[in-house]
Amino acid sequence: MEVNDLSPRALWQNFARLNAVPRASKKEKQVIDFMWSFGETLGLDTFQDAAGNVVIKKPATPGMENRQTVVLQSHLDMVHQKNGDTDFDFDTQGINMYVDGDWVKAKGTTLGADNGIGVATIMALLAATDVEHPALEALFTIDEETGMTGAKELDPIPFKGKILLNLDTEEDDELTIGCAGGIDTNTSYTYEQVGVSEGHIAFEINIKGLMGGHSGMDIHKGRGNANKLMNRLLHAAKKSIAIQLHRVDGGSLRNAIPRESTAVVVVPEAEKLLFQAFFGIYTAVLKEENQTVEPGLQFLINECPLPEMVMADADFVNIVNALYAVPNGVYRMSPDIEGLVEASSNLARVVIKDGRFVTQSLQRSSVESTKDDVAQAVGAGFENIGCEVSLSGDYPGWKPNPDSAILRLMASLYTDRFGKAPKVEACHAGLECGILGGHLPGMDMISFGPTIRGAHSPDERVQISSVEKFWSYLLEVLKAIPEREKTM
Repeated sequence: MEVNDLSPRALWQNFARLNAVPRASKKEKQVIDFMWSFGETLGLDTFQDAAGNVVIKKPATPGMENRQTVVLQSHLDMVHQKNGDTDFDFDTQGINMYVDGDWVKAKGTTLGADNGIGVATIMALLAATDVEHPALEALFTIDEETGMTGAKELDPIPFKGKILLNLDTEEDDELTIGCAGGIDTNTSYTYEQVGVSEGHIAFEINIKGLMGGHSGMDIHKGRGNANKLMNRLLHAAKKSIAIQLHRVDGGSLRNAIPRESTAVVVVPEAEKLLFQAFFGIYTAVLKEENQTVEPGLQFLINECPLPEMVMADADFVNIVNALYAVPNGVYRMSPDIEGLVEASSNLARVVIKDGRFVTQSLQRSSVESTKDDVAQAVGAGFENIGCEVSLSGDYPGWKPNPDSAILRLMASLYTDRFGKAPKVEACHAGLECGILGGHLPGMDMISFGPTIRGAHSPDERVQISSVEKFWSYLLEVLKAIPEREKTM
């Protein structure tokens, strides 16, 4: 079966149309134009603000004119990540999707279900002629994945709605009413290079096969971080063998747990067998540690051409020590909400090349003070070796409102329809609701969506039956939106 043939057909057809358009964060012009054209073709009022956010308004269906206006919101950009052995150009190619049982997947790349399913859902509602709904204000934001720029720079003037449905949650039995904020810590350092003397050989080391995933939603699952694993290997090798470091390239995006890392090291020919033996023994230990969570973890080693330059030993020691010490993973669990990660850090990117050492990491927390604390903890270790440290992309969390009127309505409808109460959660991912609430005072907000697994990784997939469940539930919610309060 093809994706276009799945049910609800209008939703899946729009998802396929959307996934044919390249839409990386900060490269959204094509998808902005696509969405503008979509609204214009339907004859609906279509706006674009200075940031690039697109707003499309649709009047209420007959008999629903007195209901409260609803803002439907999803983000246009997607995480672009692929497996190292996948030949794919995100700037020019559409996503290659396929159906696998009850799941839609992509071939070697991220799928874009985060948040493309939300976008496609709103598109289907805007185009529908047989769906009862109140007046709709569809908000398609840009650059959610790398800074939430669209939400931060939103022009609030066009909006009349006081209920916002964010369609960016990844468990179909959850209603999300709060989320973490985030901040990026970026570091850079210029290291000394020295020439490689005679009598040495080089090895390329590759770490691959890790699960990766969303650095918010998956950070508590104990998954391996390729950057931390590579650094452990280099740190241990340096203690017993006279290795030198030429380069490292690990991770990809700051909001994805790193799946792969590559390093090139130089070893004296006289220590070749010793290094190979060490590599076999030490990587076996790392695989044993991670076998439950990371059964696909691979450590590969091959001889490669000898480089001309390597990092000076003093810098090598300082850098691997700094990387070893940097916090990664869960930093603090919430003392107030059982099972919720309060603060975390993801060492997302490590690059050592041609005299420059740079890192990118993302810290998240539902509490502003601990978000600052974990960012300072990450930065301090790098400052101690002389790195330049900068913070960017700061965005606030979304404070839960357990007395929300839209929560009460949606929880009741869910229970009646599915025979059990939904989970009401705050999540550790970053959602735009906290920022949007600052622009739109008094907005009653909730986030929900179908089941998505492996977001921000090439293992991303969306459950077909869950999408159908989500769609039917959303239609019921829209029909049940209450009337506007009358003013005297």
